[in-house]
Amino acid sequence: MAVIARWKDGNGKEFDGFVDGGQCYALNDGMNVQDLLEQGLAIALKLAARTIEAGKGVGLDEVYLLPPLQPRTIRDFVAFEEHVEGVRKSIDGADGVVQQWHEAPTFYFGNPHTVRGTGEVIGIPAGCQELDFELEVAAVIGAVSGSTGENLDADMARRHIFGYMVFNDWSARDLQRREMKVSLGPCKGKDFASTLGPWIVTANEFESRHDTEGFLPLDMTVSVNGQQVGRDLLSHMGWPFAELVAYASADSVVKPGDVLGSGTCGSGCLAELWGRNGSMTPPPLQPGDTVQMHVEGIGTVSNTVGVRRDATTRVPSTVRPRLARSERTSR
Repeated sequence: MAVIARWKDGNGKEFDGFVDGGQCYALNDGMNVQDLLEQGLAIALKLAARTIEAGKGVGLDEVYLLPPLQPRTIRDFVAFEEHVEGVRKSIDGADGVVQQWHEAPTFYFGNPHTVRGTGEVIGIPAGCQELDFELEVAAVIGAVSGSTGENLDADMARRHIFGYMVFNDWSARDLQRREMKVSLGPCKGKDFASTLGPWIVTANEFESRHDTEGFLPLDMTVSVNGQQVGRDLLSHMGWPFAELVAYASADSVVKPGDVLGSGTCGSGCLAELWGRNGSMTPPPLQPGDTVQMHVEGIGTVSNTVGVRRDATTRVPSTVRPRLARSERTSR
């Protein structure tokens, strides 16, 4: 097992390395987390053992944890049927899930440039009145010798999973709702912040915990201001992570540093509860609220909500008249 993290000390200096026994051990020779991902899991585990044995650790309570990596890409799936049912009810009042959800795992690309770490304050986007969280687990891709990461089957895809993190996919529900009326999105409803952390726990730690279908029965909980709001098992996904990775690689490629989210677990966000309750109960997040997420075997992330940005989120609405076909073709 290796726990891989990034942190900064009291002087603001940043480090990449390993956490073991409540101590942080920095990588030497200018190496960073991305280097570990590109070398693959087996080499990273050997390097972790050597670094921890030879190094002098710094107490975990003396450092400030950073996001454990800068993702190359973020693909976020919607793999929990219970969540899809509740959110669909919240957004358009419909029951159940569409048949297409069952046919293949669906994902969108997130914003790798706005990843936050545990402990960071998350500001409310301009124009948002319905800030929400989403409790997820994320897998990060590592290199596998002899594989390009293209068109993987599930067995090879599983070998590409380097490790796991807790993932909070922050959501501006009112902005998202407007965008998805145009059959696009979630766009500005999602791209302002995602929390990853508190570290990467390497995949070998979970090998013995997969069930016969490849799912991981890890307990997942989320609380707001100390009050538990949601709880589920990661094994309630519609597809195991290996199949998500395989699907992402189909006619495409996954590379070291790519992050794939499970999607929100059942009862893992407010919007799902709004749909089931028929009202905004519990209420949207407000400045000063603290959201804490815990996933068994991985760890805990916690963020406090900051103030709303004082600006508009949209360009002015268009008022241009619709051109007749004759006018369009004559130009």
